Amino acid sequence: MIQILDSTLREGEQTPGVYFSPATKLAIAQFLDLVGVDIIEVGNPVVDREIALAITQIANAGLKAKIGAHCLCRIDDVNQALDCGVNFLGIFFSVSQQRLQQDYNIGLESAIEKIVEVITYARKQKDNLLIRYTPEDTVRSPLENVIEAAIAALKAGANIISIADTTGYTTPFHPIRSLYNYVKTLKEELAKQELYPQIEVHCHNDRGLALANALDAYRAGVNIIDVTVMGLGERAGIVDLAELLINLIDTVEEKHCWELSYLQELYDLVSKHSHISIFPHHPVIGKNAFTHYAGIHVNAVAKDEALYQSLNPEILGTKSSLALGIQSGYTAIELALQQIGRSELIKDKELVANILFKIKEIAKRGTPINIEKELPAIVESCAITKMITK
Repeated sequence: MIQILDSTLREGEQTPGVYFSPATKLAIAQFLDLVGVDIIEVGNPVVDREIALAITQIANAGLKAKIGAHCLCRIDDVNQALDCGVNFLGIFFSVSQQRLQQDYNIGLESAIEKIVEVITYARKQKDNLLIRYTPEDTVRSPLENVIEAAIAALKAGANIISIADTTGYTTPFHPIRSLYNYVKTLKEELAKQELYPQIEVHCHNDRGLALANALDAYRAGVNIIDVTVMGLGERAGIVDLAELLINLIDTVEEKHCWELSYLQELYDLVSKHSHISIFPHHPVIGKNAFTHYAGIHVNAVAKDEALYQSLNPEILGTKSSLALGIQSGYTAIELALQQIGRSELIKDKELVANILFKIKEIAKRGTPINIEKELPAIVESCAITKMITK
């Protein structure tokens, strides 16, 4: 069964300008738990006292999800994370030759010794701790380095190896540089050593391919996929939670337990506290995701929504809607009149035509029209004009 790791509270807070207070983090974590994510990665306690406090509060909140901390490959950092009461620990250290030389001034052998030391220590502290080892920038590191480090990490006590596409480098269209190939190869190489860990992917969206790469990894048999709400994160962010779930529900063969009806409230909460608006055209969650506008579309969905809609909004706890503007036709006006409780006016074709004309004139000014708030006034204006002209 595929597992979802949400990193809104860690990776998401690496979005420039985004800060979540401990109270806000707890509220977000509670919603993530209601949605049904498996692991909530809260942050690195070494970064700030408030992050440590948030991790501790969430770890003690009685949530179903596993609560994780993220830390550098250092024993002091591990201790601070474990002091927060987490049951998931992410340890990262690069095995890229360039990073090892430029950042740490050590070779691969020394790096692996450090990885083994820290993971061995963490394992001794807590038997049931889930430990993830991540070779930073996995997909651009020499594959032989990644394999050697992964084998050592697993033998030291790690349960999970994360393939980090730290710079959004992979693409499902490349014969070699795809996560499908990477996941398959890594699993095969580890199996030769009789090692069968969970494999995780962390896909950045620098080329706009994070979701595609994550689904490519799923096709290869990956076990855990990292996401954030709104796709928040460093630079262009990572895989968006709602977009991944809406694609997986039609793909996974196993019965899923995700409660998508909580997504809208979750996204509104994160949007409010991150001070980042949800783009109207955001798939699944944006206000236009189930809004129909063009005349031919509205005319069709009035008969059957499936004619211009492949998703059922009811699973998200919402409904389809329509918009009025220059693209509207008679059917849109008739449906809008029903929506505001003025269906008796539909028989008056001249009035409907006048309302449609008025709507189009307003739309040419670039002004959006709110059906509930503004259509009644437009209707009354057109009715008065009709009476005067008679």
